[in-house]
Amino acid sequence: RISLPLVLASLPTMATGEDISTALQDSWGDFWLFRFFVNAAGYASIVVPGFLLIQYFKRRNYLETGRGICFPVIKSCVFGSEVKSVHQEDGSLPPRAEPTESSTARQVFKLLFCAAGLQASYLTWGVLQERVMTRTYGATETDPGEKFKDSQFLVFMNRILAFTVAGLYCALTKQPRHGAPMYKYSFASLSNILSSWCQYEALKYISFPTQVLAKASKVIPVMMMGKLVSRKSYEYWEYLTAALISVGVSMFLLSSAPNRHVSTVTTFSGIVLLAGYVIFDSFTSNWQDALFTYKMSPVQMMFGVNVFSCLFTVGSLLEQGALLESLRFMARHSEFTAHAVLLSVCSAFGQLFIFYTINQFGAAVFTIIMTLRQAFAILLSCLIYGHTVTVVGGLGVAVVFVALFLRVYARSRMKKRSKKLPPGETPVQKV
Repeated sequence: RISLPLVLASLPTMATGEDISTALQDSWGDFWLFRFFVNAAGYASIVVPGFLLIQYFKRRNYLETGRGICFPVIKSCVFGSEVKSVHQEDGSLPPRAEPTESSTARQVFKLLFCAAGLQASYLTWGVLQERVMTRTYGATETDPGEKFKDSQFLVFMNRILAFTVAGLYCALTKQPRHGAPMYKYSFASLSNILSSWCQYEALKYISFPTQVLAKASKVIPVMMMGKLVSRKSYEYWEYLTAALISVGVSMFLLSSAPNRHVSTVTTFSGIVLLAGYVIFDSFTSNWQDALFTYKMSPVQMMFGVNVFSCLFTVGSLLEQGALLESLRFMARHSEFTAHAVLLSVCSAFGQLFIFYTINQFGAAVFTIIMTLRQAFAILLSCLIYGHTVTVVGGLGVAVVFVALFLRVYARSRMKKRSKKLPPGETPVQKV
């Protein structure tokens, strides 16, 4: 028989055990790899049943035998109209509208409008992204405040607003007849969610300037993958600029490494997350290129991808109980609410500015604007958040952006030259 004193004596030990268990749970919850697998499990709980349903309808030959009120919905989601555009030269974007009788002043105004819209949207987005992921909210003289930790909720916020904006745009403007099976958007949606999540999480382990440079240098793994897997050939200037980018990034990282993170584990985590961002983002763009073989507009693509992005993220958040927790954080910190909403607004309208700029002025002008945006983003981050860049690091940044501008210039020259080639000749593959 257990006496009362022994039971009372054991209570502090039991309470300590519960505290230790809670602490261990919190430490695991803060580990990015654990959160990644938890999020992936949430997505799988939606993807696997959806995959089984699609296989069931295909095996049943539902397109021929199906009837009833659900038939149009199932046909659109599983089969589509299977009408592809065979005359579209560039699968990724609709042909650019050439200005016919537009004055020079009007074109300059349009260009300034596009540049200002892109710079304002993505510079604000970058500054807020670093603020939300690296700083605390509710700090006082006695309270250090608390950080917002759930990157998936930020992805959900971005996607729900992008879904709304794209839906309104499609409803108010004339769009091509949609033919792609809706489920095919889910692949690009899943990789897009994961790439965005890796991008947010990486800011916990590396600085924003490092992230920007890493994103600017993703052309290197793309070229390596094209060479090894697809046996693509590249021009000498592509190898030269890729080498310059590598040198510039190395100069920046090596000169700034002592001031970043003492722990090599956090540095390694940042590198892995950036690699995940590049891999998932590359898959997203390639899958979207394949989807553009169907006759659709970029805004329809934006709408379709974000439909599934909202479904995946809200499902995973509800399963984890993280949605209510994040909403409580918003209720406690009105400043965070304003930042999260503005972050989503900048992301959604930035995508519309991308489509409009490329449609009006082409990919080369858009690339120049966005390259300048990356340089301004590094400068703003250093000024606002106090990142120190050495002279060697600054030279490395300059080398990277000189190489990027050289790529734009060489590519435009090659494009002009390829138009003059005889019909039987084709230029080499470009990145």
